[in-house]
Amino acid sequence: MTFSAVLFDLDGTLLDTLQDLGNAVNRVLERNGMPPHDINAYRTFVGDGVHMLVRRALPESRRDPESVSRMVEEFRLEYRKHWKENSKPYPGVAELLDALSARRIPMAVLSNKPHDFTSRCVEEFLGKWAFAAVLGEREGVPRKPDPAGALEVARKLGIRPEAFVYLGDSSVDMETARAAGMVPVGALWGFRTGEELMRSGAHGLLERPEDLLRFF
Repeated sequence: MTFSAVLFDLDGTLLDTLQDLGNAVNRVLERNGMPPHDINAYRTFVGDGVHMLVRRALPESRRDPESVSRMVEEFRLEYRKHWKENSKPYPGVAELLDALSARRIPMAVLSNKPHDFTSRCVEEFLGKWAFAAVLGEREGVPRKPDPAGALEVARKLGIRPEAFVYLGDSSVDMETARAAGMVPVGALWGFRTGEELMRSGAHGLLERPEDLLRFF
């Protein structure tokens, strides 16, 4: 079966942002007298929004709501200063987006990253390509894996959900795609493992970004 559109996750799928995210959280932790984490630990911390990222990074004794809220605000300020120091598109992403654009395949981005940072990252690193919709976490809209955002994208594009391939790197993405009636495909170059992706219902796993083209 061929598909009509593609919905991308952002962090861990199109962009490698792990270093900048981890560095920002670690600076907040150290400033508040808490131990930092190895950057690779953040592979399992990200994916469920800023609040969960910070909460997972905090020691269990510091996870009360007041502390988490304060650290989230500190993280936002820190990340705003350093969000593009190390982040970059994954190898092969530019070629994939070129090929999809040449085939006139509508493309969109859906992230649990705050909407302002999502828009900024897409504009900075992926501004060469036209995305029909770019949506991050917004007040009043439930985060992934709730399908609300994915279904909003389908409505904006005027394309039925089952005609979308949804490419992401985590269980959250696979669950979102399934809940929305889209076809979930896992990116093995991202933050999570192939085992997690398959357990979460991935229709297939891709070794390289350009492998997505077989769906179109």
